[in-house]
Amino acid sequence: MTYPETVDYLFSQLPMYSKIGAAAYKEDLHNSVAICDALNNPQNKFKSIHIAGTNGKGSTSHLLAAILQEAGYKTGLYTSPHLKDFRERIKINGTMVSESFVIDFVKRTSSLVEQIQPSFFELTMAMAFDYFAQQAVDIAIIETGLGGRLDSTNIITPILSVITNIGFDHMNILGDTLVKIAGEKAGIIKQSVPVVIGEYSEETKRVFETKAAECNAPIYFAQEEYSIVDYKHSLRQLDCSVIDKEKNEKTFYSLDLNGLYQLKNLLTILATVRELQKQGFFIPLETKKNALSNVKTLTGLHGRWELIADNPFIVLDVAHNEDGMKQIISQTKIFLETNDDGTSKNKLHFVLGMAKDKELSKVLNLMPRDANYYFTAAHIPRAIPSIELMMKAAEYGLPGLHFENVNDAIQEAKKRALQNDLIVVCGSVFLVGEVNQQLI
Repeated sequence: MTYPETVDYLFSQLPMYSKIGAAAYKEDLHNSVAICDALNNPQNKFKSIHIAGTNGKGSTSHLLAAILQEAGYKTGLYTSPHLKDFRERIKINGTMVSESFVIDFVKRTSSLVEQIQPSFFELTMAMAFDYFAQQAVDIAIIETGLGGRLDSTNIITPILSVITNIGFDHMNILGDTLVKIAGEKAGIIKQSVPVVIGEYSEETKRVFETKAAECNAPIYFAQEEYSIVDYKHSLRQLDCSVIDKEKNEKTFYSLDLNGLYQLKNLLTILATVRELQKQGFFIPLETKKNALSNVKTLTGLHGRWELIADNPFIVLDVAHNEDGMKQIISQTKIFLETNDDGTSKNKLHFVLGMAKDKELSKVLNLMPRDANYYFTAAHIPRAIPSIELMMKAAEYGLPGLHFENVNDAIQEAKKRALQNDLIVVCGSVFLVGEVNQQLI
């Protein structure tokens, strides 16, 4: 098969979460174990760091990968989903896996696939492990797909585990309380393997501490080690000063991932790097600074409060659940200038599309009533039809227009927006992936 035929096979023949939702989620690790056994367990041939969390795990994975590769380590990076090209999921030092490897892997495992019948994610994970082993990476950053305890990636024994935060998402699978969801995420904590926790609440902290104690795993809370003392933010850059509470030292960082939520991810990263340094990784301060200011270049991360146009400003963000949308809405308020009477000088426009299994009512209840809305849908079966989303939003006092294509929605928003208005495209990773920047 050619590369397009191979990718089409992966998308069309294997159970895929983006197409069928929870039915593609396997509630055990049997397939993952069987596939990797057949491949001679490539996941055991390189060091790895395992990252889970409701939000921020993708950004955290890329931030950490950028730092490690800037420090001179051959760094594998496995994340999901992709925006444009399937190969975005599997990278080494920011370079995507080759088309020839993808073709060869699918060919080599065809009989195994018929026998085991894995999901899309299970086979893709095994592909990443096999590639990293063949390429002899020094370290690989492995992002969970969904949850932790039963996630396909949870067959690895990493040198370090990281949990970014806990919020409400995939509640039909992971549970309907933060404690239950935290329990699933805590499933990546391994025997005697250190774990770094990013954000936490008192109830989720107890879950992590209990699991860590059971596993005799050293546990570190980023918020207890570092804090942000001040920051300056623009559409293109995020500057901040961080206090190291242990050393009582203040350090300045400049990030090219400029979403305000990256401040929380930064603390998680700094605590993670400290643990890696304890394990012998050589990561000088200037290396950290250089990497954090060039993540997009080093790893190719996109879709995180990403400015793609001026006049009007157009921003893409993959936020797709309640906590993620709270961050987006908070971020937009910074750019809405006000007149002396408190009214806004510029308008906010949302191009919004969401998946059927998200907490739609909670998200819509958050959205500002004075913004303009352009409802649309990604071209996946799980997407809420644009007209249905528009009608539901109207019940929450959010009138708007509906479009079958995200690019048509953006063009209409541009027509209606003034020069200093802000257009935010969000609600679905897959929606952001369908944006054609050449048309903007």
